[in-house]
Amino acid sequence: MTNLPLKCRCGEVTGCATDVSPTSGNRVICCCCDCQAFAVYLGREEDVLDESGGTELFQMSQSQVTIQHGQDKLQSMRLSDKGLLRWYTSCCNTPVGTTMNAKMPFVGVVHSFIDVPNRDAVLGPVKAVVQTQYAKGVPHYPKHFPKFPLGVTLGIVGKLLLWKLQGKQKPSVFFGDDGRPVSKPIIASDQADA
Repeated sequence: MTNLPLKCRCGEVTGCATDVSPTSGNRVICCCCDCQAFAVYLGREEDVLDESGGTELFQMSQSQVTIQHGQDKLQSMRLSDKGLLRWYTSCCNTPVGTTMNAKMPFVGVVHSFIDVPNRDAVLGPVKAVVQTQYAKGVPHYPKHFPKFPLGVTLGIVGKLLLWKLQGKQKPSVFFGDDGRPVSKPIIASDQADA
């Protein structure tokens, strides 16, 4: 297990993910239209999305993530009223990760917030490339799936249950003790309608 440094593009927000190893989480590339829309919303398509529109994520428990500097720059948004909470830094629009809610210990940390030169050495290989029905063009990944394959789904559900039993939804840099997000989510669909 190792501690994984986290940093936004401009360096105003820094943190750490603790006790990280290839088996402590789930490394995937997601090509879904929502991950693509998040990168577009932030104006960060060039350094977040790969050529097929995929976003690399490391899924871990919320309690593993700490922010040492710039907590006040952590901002949340949703693509729609009921959408997942997507976190980014207000200083430079670096995507941080995706959470469900305060009760679910899960966070998918976006690769652009992970501050290590060789993610393979720390996180191991990508376990799956998923949601490729939304990929741009013909996906050129060696092995990919139009949805989430059963094995990957069962793996993350197993980890979620274990993290839930261990209380790893707290402490959370994303939610207060009252279960509310630390920043009021911007709803992108409301902005589009305005």
